[in-house]
Formats: sequence, C-alpha cells, structure tokens
Amino acid sequence: MRNTTIFFIKQRIKGCTGEKETIPLTNFQMSIIIMKNENTDENAEQRLTNNDPQLAEIFPEELVGWHGYVEWENYPERRKKAREILTAYKDQFTPIPEYQFKPLPETNPILIGHRWKEYFAVLGPTLKDTPAESWAIVKTEKAADMIHVLDFPYNGEPPRNKLMQSKTTPNEYHFVRNHGGIPIIDKTAYRLSIGGLVNQPQTLTLADLQDVNKFQPVELTVTLQCSGTRRIEQIHEYPGEGDELINAPWGEGAISTARYRGVSLKKVLKYCGGMKDEASHVEFIGTDTYFKKLNVYNYAVSVPRRKVEAVNEVLLVWEMNGKPLPAIHGAPIRALVTGFIGARSCKWLVRINVLNEPSRGPVQRQEYLYYGPQVGKQNVLFSNGFSIQEMPVASAIMTPKDKEVIVHQGKIRVTGWAYSGGGRWIERVDVSPDGGHIW
Repeated sequence: MRNTTIFFIKQRIKGCTGEKETIPLTNFQMSIIIMKNENTDENAEQRLTNNDPQLAEIFPEELVGWHGYVEWENYPERRKKAREILTAYKDQFTPIPEYQFKPLPETNPILIGHRWKEYFAVLGPTLKDTPAESWAIVKTEKAADMIHVLDFPYNGEPPRNKLMQSKTTPNEYHFVRNHGGIPIIDKTAYRLSIGGLVNQPQTLTLADLQDVNKFQPVELTVTLQCSGTRRIEQIHEYPGEGDELINAPWGEGAISTARYRGVSLKKVLKYCGGMKDEASHVEFIGTDTYFKKLNVYNYAVSVPRRKVEAVNEVLLVWEMNGKPLPAIHGAPIRALVTGFIGARSCKWLVRINVLNEPSRGPVQRQEYLYYGPQVGKQNVLFSNGFSIQEMPVASAIMTPKDKEVIVHQGKIRVTGWAYSGGGRWIERVDVSPDGGHIW
C-alpha cells in the first residue's frame, strides 16, 4: 500500500479509475478504496536515497541534543547546495498526484507525500531517515484511529466522535498540521535565542522560561484551527497548485482545543529590554526543514507587534492538557498565538526575531493569503495577497455526516462546532435542512 492514494467511502463511486480493493475497516464502519498511482515508482525513496558521506558534513545537525535540526536560514551556501541537489533530481521525483487534476470522489483522499520523502532522501544521511522517524512518533503519540490526511509531513485529524466528545481535545486526538519532519530536542539542551530589534538580545534555557522568579506562568484554554479546515470542499472546485502539503485535503476535523501552560511572550520581550521603536513584527523560527519549489528553509512565520503587546495573547508553552508538550506538537517549546490561524503557532521554536517587516519566509509571504475578487488564476501574484492572521468565523456539522440517509419522525439531532478567531464569541448557529431555503 506504499504507493497509493486512499479514499474512505461508504460505497463504490462510479467513475473512479485505477485498481480498486475494498477492505472492511471497523473503526470507521466503512471501507477504503486503494487508488494505485501508475506514475509512482515503488522504489523511488530507496533509489533516490543519497548516501554520500560528505553530505553529512555539508548538512550537519546544528546542535548536540537537537536531533533532526539542520539550520538553513543562517547558511546561504548550504541552501544553495541543497537547491543544486534537488534540481539535479527534479525529473526523478514522483509526479504530482493525478487526483489534483481530475474529478475527486465524494470522500477524503489520504495522501502519502512521496515527493516530500524523496526531498529528504536526496539530501543525504542527516535527513534521509526523517520520514520514518516522524511516522514512529505519530504511532507513539497519536491514537490508532486518527484520520491520516497526509502521511509525510504528517497531517491528521481526529474522528468526528472524538472531536465532539468533550470541550478539550485529548492530546492523542488533537489535530496535527506539520510542514516537515518532527525534530527531537533534549529539554536540557534547549536554548531559545531572542534578537533583532530588541534592546537586550538574550538566549534563554527551558529552565529560564520556567523560573517563576523571572516569569509568572500562565494557563489558557485555546482553540487552534488550521486555516485549511474543510479544504476538501475547496479542492472539489479548484485543485490549487497540486502540491500535496499545500493542498492537504482536510475534512472538518482540523480544529482542536487544549489547556496550555507557559509564559507570556510580552513578558519575555520585556525581560529582553523591550522592543525598539521601529519594530513592527515578531518572527518565529522553528527547527523543522521545509521545502518550497526546490528551495529549502527552516519554518518561519510572523505576527504583528500589536498582537504580542496584547495581554497573554501570545505564549511560549511547554505543557498541554496537564502533560509535557508532545514532540509532535512542538516540544519542548512552541509559540501559541491565540485567535490566529494555527500556522502562526510555530513549533520546535529555536529563534524569535523582532523585525520591521513581516517574515520573509515562504509560509508567511507565499502561503495563507487572502485575495480580493479581482484576482484570478490569470493575474495572481503572491504580492497581491494579504496574510491571513485572525481566523474568520467557521463552523461544521459533524453529525449527521454529509450524504448520510436519516430515518426520522420530523426531527434530526445535529451536532457540530463553531469558532471565530480574535477572541470573539459565536452568537448563534443557523442550520438549514433544505439547502438554504429555510434556516
């Protein structure tokens, strides 16, 4: 099943192409169709694995105790070499999945992420095992019945019944939206660098951040949502740029709520002498490796200064639902930006830079953008977009399921969720039983 795209279905769907196999799946009380991708080389990862020992020296792990962390942002020559390698292998990478350019079945495809695994494989010994190591962490830290949207980088959402079971989501069922591998960082080796437009740059350990004599701990219950929640519906209308990660086909479950413990970033920056007058944005840089159009980066995003200066709206957290932050969710420290899209809550945080402009990272400048109605496929430019920060109002019906047939006597029980970013409460939820004629 390695080179397949998988669809959860209730019945066979007319018009699907490819080799089909129906398998009972008790956890979901439905079946799956395995769609063979004829363009996929079953041995591509092994064939493309680059075991050149010199690459371990060119792309080394940056720090002892920081497994899986290769620093890219501070080494332009390293990024140049990586691009040369990726470009040389370009024609050998697995093609874009066919489903992106054909009609989708009325289900959620589960993608493998072949090309992303191959990117890691060709960069040599330091990174080649990252996909397998990340999947091992998924199996350890996540429930067996998580819905796997993308194998690697791992993207997964909880089953509907688990998401609706309680106000807070257990760690093992909290949705995951990763953009690269899962670094493993020894908490005793952890260091957080804070620089840029601050008056007194600092390097803080985990013990420093947890020292109550320096910072008073804060606990908040926070809902995080991926801005791509329900993207499967959008993909039906327009497949996007065809990238598996960028177009991860989320259902309605890329949202979860947890109780976090950490410290206010506002207080941490005050400890660093405060921000300089010209500062306007705060950038977070993670240790995970991220690819964009054959270029390689560390994950980097930013939020406006005004967000950080609000009381307890941006935290640096180390605890989730009363337990140490799991590796898959950014241990030992992640940023937590309340009310903003989940992409701004950077995991495996290694640096905070105070800037006079938004981050130049591709996740900030080329993804998660709004476009006005005058922009279409014929004239779209990244520079025409506006960064999505606060989440708009969103909702989803979790039961009954889409296209489920209900036998009833005039009433149907409906369950679901509704959320609005920026600390705003939901005032009401309107439901229509007839496609919008009556609410």
